[in-house]
Amino acid sequence: MVCLKHAFINGNVYVSFRPVRRVEAFLVVDGKVAMLGSTEDILRTAGVLGAGVTDLGGRTVLPAFIDSHMHLDELGEYLNMLDLRGVRSIGELKEKLREFAEGRRGWLRGHGWDQELFEEKRWPTRWDLDEVVSDRPVMLSRVCLHAAVLNTRALEETGLIDWDSEDVIRDESGEPTGIVKEEAFSVAVRKFDEMIGEEEYAEYLLQAAEYALSKGVTTVGFVSVGERALRALSRLEAEGKLRLRVRAYLNPGEELEVLESLERLGIRRGFGGGMLRINGVKVLADGSLGARTAWLSGPYSDADTNGHPNVGKEWLEAVAKRVHNAGLQMAVHAIGDATMDMVLDVYESLGDVERAGHRIEHASIMRSDQIERAKHLGVRLSVQPHFVLTDWWVIERVGEERAKWVYPFKSIAKAGIPFGLGTDSPVEPLDPWETVYAAVTRGKYENLPLAALTGDEALGLEETLHAYTAGSAQVLMDEELGTLEEGKLADFIVVSTDPFEVDEKELRRIRVLETYVGGERVFKA
Repeated sequence: MVCLKHAFINGNVYVSFRPVRRVEAFLVVDGKVAMLGSTEDILRTAGVLGAGVTDLGGRTVLPAFIDSHMHLDELGEYLNMLDLRGVRSIGELKEKLREFAEGRRGWLRGHGWDQELFEEKRWPTRWDLDEVVSDRPVMLSRVCLHAAVLNTRALEETGLIDWDSEDVIRDESGEPTGIVKEEAFSVAVRKFDEMIGEEEYAEYLLQAAEYALSKGVTTVGFVSVGERALRALSRLEAEGKLRLRVRAYLNPGEELEVLESLERLGIRRGFGGGMLRINGVKVLADGSLGARTAWLSGPYSDADTNGHPNVGKEWLEAVAKRVHNAGLQMAVHAIGDATMDMVLDVYESLGDVERAGHRIEHASIMRSDQIERAKHLGVRLSVQPHFVLTDWWVIERVGEERAKWVYPFKSIAKAGIPFGLGTDSPVEPLDPWETVYAAVTRGKYENLPLAALTGDEALGLEETLHAYTAGSAQVLMDEELGTLEEGKLADFIVVSTDPFEVDEKELRRIRVLETYVGGERVFKA
């Protein structure tokens, strides 16, 4: 039903989390919260307006979650590919691939493996995959989405077998191992994506959007958006099929052709409708800690490399200035602290970063001086707390001294830097309660060494829920979202349990029962 006028009564309704404010009931008119109050007051007004009424029966209502950084297209593809999360050996990976390949035609794709979990203590190779599938291309991406293993056929079909690049890993004899990283990985992804038809691709996006709604996420910051994704989303919105609010951050294009189009057309931040808007441009400035491609100011503790930037400082500054002058929001992926220095230098050259709303994505390693500098510049951050659980090996990777700078969420909050939470899905699970659990517990129940070393960087529940709602809205620069205050969009969820009434270990077990966008129910468990 379309809720032009609808009252929700007899509930435990959280209006906001900073400060925590609760009411019994609220009234929605034309998709926005029009009135808050007691059940008696809301019923009286509903009667005058002839509004419909839903009795919540004492259930808990929260503002809907806003994922500030995720990949909607890749999530849709992930929902239709081989799931390799948690695989404990290359042997298990091969068996799962064998089962997945049976009865399927064409190119094969999987995601989610992590060599740190493998009992063989090594990366998989093309020869491992060739033993299972050799007659068609196979690509299995690492959990970080910065590396993948390809079989021989895939290396040949993508042309990467002949690439002379550090992103195509070779063995001691000079043979490609099948492992590709960063730019080479991006080439492989593009080739595989070309095998997906337009209708199938749009269906993947729609599946991802509906999946997000089922998890209580009603708005996403969709980063690294290509022209194909934008076309498909525009069509879905025009057809009335897109029920998820999407704020798009576009790839600038290999030759900056997308950025040039935005400039030429005069498209500024917020261009679009209620469901789909263009917010800005996203640049991938370095890699990941898992693949050792994030750029550090000193060598990794477990390898003779500092990682490397994906772009030069002069190039990044030139692009950032064009984005800034075009009235668009800049979002830059920065995981290593050397990359963070470069991005902060670039932002400092722009002036009035706070008004423009420029963002830094991940901020995985952030020194205290960088936190202070980001605060001074008015930078906004999008962070991913579930990385804490996934990167359980991080102290070995960067060493104990630098590990004190890893995922410094509490320090960011104390500094007063605007920050929102995301999942980088499908890198991490889209389920917000997994993210909430990770932010609040920081791996202490998993006995992670990082929890013992940096337990004081855990967030409180109020801080976490605020960051996942109003904080993410601030990062997306969307003033109509994030709380259920009067005048805000009526995006909310009904959950199985009041999160403030359960032990923190139980947070990840909370379930979304219903999801509403603009007061209209779009999901029911």
